[in-house]
Amino acid sequence: MDKKRFTAEQDGFHGVWYPNPKVSTDRAMIIMLGDSSDDYLAVCGAKWLHRQGINVLAMSLAKKDYGHHNYPLERFGKAIEFLKSQGCEKIGILGASTTGMLALIAASYYPEIQLTIAVSPSDFVMEGFYRDGLDGAEERPGDHESTVSWQGEPLPYLPYAYRHPEYWQKLKEEAKAGGDMAAARKMFDESERLHPLQEEEKIKIERIQGKIICIGAEDDVLWDTCKYIQRMQERLERIPHDCVFEAWTYEHGTHFAFPQSMLEMMLPVGSGLLVSFMFKAGKEHKNECRETRIDIDKKLKKTLSEW
Repeated sequence: MDKKRFTAEQDGFHGVWYPNPKVSTDRAMIIMLGDSSDDYLAVCGAKWLHRQGINVLAMSLAKKDYGHHNYPLERFGKAIEFLKSQGCEKIGILGASTTGMLALIAASYYPEIQLTIAVSPSDFVMEGFYRDGLDGAEERPGDHESTVSWQGEPLPYLPYAYRHPEYWQKLKEEAKAGGDMAAARKMFDESERLHPLQEEEKIKIERIQGKIICIGAEDDVLWDTCKYIQRMQERLERIPHDCVFEAWTYEHGTHFAFPQSMLEMMLPVGSGLLVSFMFKAGKEHKNECRETRIDIDKKLKKTLSEW
């Protein structure tokens, strides 16, 4: 697959350009999947979107940094400039989990983005975190840093309920208690209890242009994404906006609410095994989760074909 690499030092952003090898199109999707812009998940995401007739620019935070802390939103501006130079008139963005949040924030700053797809997002800016293995912790909160910054200043964020090393200890306890490989929902609920969400910490989705699609499942144990999606809907009901908002929420689907055919591309054998392995709900409601992914697949392909 043809590709071109970019670095923040030389080009203003970390990323890989995957032009569609079979179709000449003016549509391009910025994606943030996996830990880097050229790892297996990113490549599979690019191939899946190629099948939908779309060019892909995969972006990542940094080359060997899997945490999220003070990521400059201006990098999306540089990426958009590149896409325009390639003749891309229609620009979209796709993110999942923490990058689902990032996709919404980026779209709220750059009106050139006309299609925003956020899988399992939050409706607020999260506090930054590191994955540097300090003191044996797989993840820890930053030193009161935001996940993103704008013009050199961190955006206001919801602070975590716990600090290092209690933060990682609590996450391990929550995952073990629920029979999951990863969980943080109780921690995020506690964070909002201790620090009620402030207006400046909320994502200004009313500034987003075009269509917004937020996808989530009630059985998500990382955070209460359906509650966050509902709050975004309620926000748009009382604030003037020009966007079209669609909430695709399901009872079952876990944090991995991906299109079924994309997941099958990532895992050709036993695509549902990862979901079952990671989350208890994925094991107990295997068929329901698969039905959710099939529905997302059908609806997302239709949306992309009409875009």
